[in-house]
Amino acid sequence: MPMNMRRFTRFANAFSKKVENLACAVAIHFIYYNFCRTHQTLKVTPAMEAGVTDHVWDIDKMLDLLNKKSNWPTARVDT
Repeated sequence: MPMNMRRFTRFANAFSKKVENLACAVAIHFIYYNFCRTHQTLKVTPAMEAGVTDHVWDIDKMLDLLNKKSNWPTARVDT
């Protein structure tokens, strides 16, 4: 995972200065990796392979889930 997350690298522009921001970024990364991204060799997401869900999530569904949580900052999408 650290190879995919530039927040773990202090010299990157996306370095998290607050531990709360790092926790949110890691959680979003795990949700995307397990529910939205199709694995190259499995041909399905890891969550589908584990039987947690039966379809690939899109980004909108992930953001809706995050926006329902009271302790998450509201995700803004400029359209």
